[in-house]
Amino acid sequence: MDRFATNGAARVIDGFQVVERTYCHDDHFPSIGLANIHATVPGVEENKEKILRALKVFREFGVNIAIFPEFALSGYFWEDERACRAYMDTALIENHVDWIKQALWPLCTQELRGIVLNNLTAGPDNKYLNRTIFVSPEIADPLDHDHAYDKVFIPGIEKIFTASGTDNRLVLRSPRLETTVGFTTCYDYLFVELLRRYAFDDQVDAIIQTASWRGASSREYPLMNIHTDLYYGQLWDTVMSASSAQNQLWTIAVNAVGRHDISGATFWGGSGIWAPSGIRLLQASHFLEELLIVHNLDLRGARDFERADFDYEFDFRDVHRAMKESNACEESID
Repeated sequence: MDRFATNGAARVIDGFQVVERTYCHDDHFPSIGLANIHATVPGVEENKEKILRALKVFREFGVNIAIFPEFALSGYFWEDERACRAYMDTALIENHVDWIKQALWPLCTQELRGIVLNNLTAGPDNKYLNRTIFVSPEIADPLDHDHAYDKVFIPGIEKIFTASGTDNRLVLRSPRLETTVGFTTCYDYLFVELLRRYAFDDQVDAIIQTASWRGASSREYPLMNIHTDLYYGQLWDTVMSASSAQNQLWTIAVNAVGRHDISGATFWGGSGIWAPSGIRLLQASHFLEELLIVHNLDLRGARDFERADFDYEFDFRDVHRAMKESNACEESID
C-alpha cells in the first residue's frame, strides 16, 4: 500500500473511516494515529475488540504512536453510583494487565512503538485514579507510575468516583522520534499553570490530551440574538487553538465521540492536531468514529520555527511578575 497516495482522501477500513495526511516529506519524523472512537458502556470486551481493530489499522499505515481517548476501555460514568461502581471495578487497568501484555505488546513491533491508553486504576479512600499509561514492551509494568499520568483536576460526576492525582507531570522524551511530550486529561487542559509548566519548565514540544469532553450545553443571550446548544464542544475547539498558540506547543487531542449508552450524554469527538501557531491542521468528526493518521510530524522543528518568529516563552519570562493581592481597587460607580 502506498501510504502517502491519498493525502486529503478518506476511506473505510474494517469499519473505521480513515483520514490520512502527510506533514512533510522527511519520513524519519513520527507518524501519529488518533482514535476518535466511542466506548460502549457497559462493554469492556467490546471496547477491547475495537481498540485492537483500530491498532491493526494504525499498524497497516505505519503509525509510530497510537493515541486513544479518556476511558477508552471502560467508557464514562453514569448517575447510578452503585451500578456504575460495580461495572468500573471490573474495568480497572490492573484487571487487564494480561490483555495488555498478550494483545497489545505484540502489536508494538516494527513501526508502532507505543500506545497511549487511558483508564481507571484503584486509588485512595475507595476511589479510583484516572490514569493515562504509555503501553510498550519496553515498560515492563503497565502500571509503572514513572510512565503514567494521573488526572489532576476532577470535575462534576467524576468527583464521586475519582481522586485527584498528584501535581507530578509526565514528560516522555524520545530521541529516536526527536520529540518530547507532556500529558493532560480532559479538564486538566483548561488550567493555565499546568500547560505553562509543561511549556516553560519542561520544554515539551507537544501536549497529548486524552478526553471524554462533552458537546451539549446551552448558553443563550437573547437580546444579542445568540444561542448555542453546543457550548462545551465549541469551547473545546476554541481552547485547543488558543492554548497551543499561547504556550507555543503542539496539541494532539483525542476525544471520545458519540452518545453514552446509559446516560445519553453526547461526547464531542473533534480529535485533532493543533500547531504551535494555534492553527488547526486536522480535526475528526464531532459525530462519527474516525481514525486520523498524520505522517512525518516534525514537532520540534515547527515549535522552533514558531519560537523564532515570536517567542511567547521569552516574552512571558521577561515581562511577567507576580501580582500582589493588595493591588485590587474597589470603587463605587453611580
